[in-house]
Amino acid sequence: MDRRLEVAIAAAKAAGQVALRYFRTELQVERKSDMSPVTIADREAEQRAIAVLREAFPQHGILGEESGAQGGAGPKWIIDPIDGTKSFIRGIPFFATLIALEEEGEITTGAVYAPALDDLLYAQRGQGAFDRQGRLQVSRVDSVRRSMLVFGGAGVLRSSGYWPAYERLVDASGRQRAYGDYFGYTFIARGQAEAMIDVDLKPWDLAALKIIIEEAGGRFTDFSGRATPYGGSAIASNGLVHDEIRALIGAPPAA
Repeated sequence: MDRRLEVAIAAAKAAGQVALRYFRTELQVERKSDMSPVTIADREAEQRAIAVLREAFPQHGILGEESGAQGGAGPKWIIDPIDGTKSFIRGIPFFATLIALEEEGEITTGAVYAPALDDLLYAQRGQGAFDRQGRLQVSRVDSVRRSMLVFGGAGVLRSSGYWPAYERLVDASGRQRAYGDYFGYTFIARGQAEAMIDVDLKPWDLAALKIIIEEAGGRFTDFSGRATPYGGSAIASNGLVHDEIRALIGAPPAA
């Protein structure tokens, strides 16, 4: 296994274990400037991940959800210490640490570790995506009509102006479920659903998931079709239904 991937997995596991120590305990919840919740578990988990990454690659930059950008040009680690903080706070086990490496503008390595489930997914460019059972592969369903679609929060889709698009997708698809945060994307990578559609996202929410979806044979873009974790929206699909979903979403809502 490549050293970069080994370190990504180690950092994700180390941060996840920090988060797990706080899981289902009494926590003081603070609010950040965007009103999203944060706890001591988020901050300590991120610092643990950074320590592991810097020990191995001291010259690399960092972009962390809680600590921001550190370092200059060159390879950069993108960290979400607890993706699914709201679930974590409520004692729901579907939260994970997400670690990704960006090199020359491309996400090349990703690791996702859900400590309460002891679930690990990882990928590296050109090497495939894996969990503990083996190689991951997206589904071969080739029409939205026969697809299961996964969505983030319906309220966020509504407040972002995408409610008409949501209704079109629901009407066009065979089945729908809402599994938020990292968890929804795992269904796509494992071939259990055909597409995850979400909005109001940051790069640390998506970077590790992007490479895992792509290396499982799928496709990842924002709503405009750009293959980037920086677009604020996401379609993660098996690739076969991607363009049909983009067409159903349509143009962005007027500002």
